[in-house]
Amino acid sequence: MTLAFSRIRYVLSAPSHPGNVGSAARAAKTMGFDDLWLVNPKTANMQHRDEAIALAGGATDTLANIQTTDTLAHALAPITLSFALTARPRDLGPPACDIRQAALMAREHLLSRPDARVAIILGCERSGLSNAEVAQCHYVCHIPANPLYSSLNIAQALQLAAWEMRYTLIDPSERLPSTPILQDDPGRQPAPQAAVAALLKHWEQALIVIQFLDPDRPKKLVARMQHLFNRPHMTHDEVDMMRGVCTAIISSSRLH
Repeated sequence: MTLAFSRIRYVLSAPSHPGNVGSAARAAKTMGFDDLWLVNPKTANMQHRDEAIALAGGATDTLANIQTTDTLAHALAPITLSFALTARPRDLGPPACDIRQAALMAREHLLSRPDARVAIILGCERSGLSNAEVAQCHYVCHIPANPLYSSLNIAQALQLAAWEMRYTLIDPSERLPSTPILQDDPGRQPAPQAAVAALLKHWEQALIVIQFLDPDRPKKLVARMQHLFNRPHMTHDEVDMMRGVCTAIISSSRLH
């Protein structure tokens, strides 16, 4: 689904603050998107302002690639499925959905045809999208925020939308961070039974030295320890660590 990311566009209509544009670029890149458009921004070259660059963080490439146009129609020209992101209900206009439903619809749409393109449209900071702008979109899309205070900064709203899009597009195996498994590290490999048996003997010696284990009256302690150490799967490193503990216990007791 990697190619699907390049077919999702985020459109900011009439943004007024360069910092929000920089934050939006960072939000988009964090979720793997780089197609960001500005429609009729309040000031020219907004993406090149110092505040935008500062708040973009490491997403200066996404910021530099922003496209600017005078009309929403131009930004939506190649789009085949569009969602107008708004907090306000509309009496007249496209059907409504929430952002999670929008993400699922976007996924199915992108899978259905190779030329499919999706857009998320966000309005200006003060008044959001106009009715005329909403009318150009296929759906009205809502983020189910606190109904008593549903106002979201446009960069925050873009971040939430981009997260939902990413979550539905990526493979489930990618939803948790992973570190490379060092297959060539022998210490991470399961320890053989002989090594675990040697550890058990060493452990008994250490417990006898500190008088935790009476060899003449072991009761069930040794059997329980054997059961503990035989649980799968102790690694070489874990066995070596426990052997080191045993050696330190025995050495310390002899000094006293």
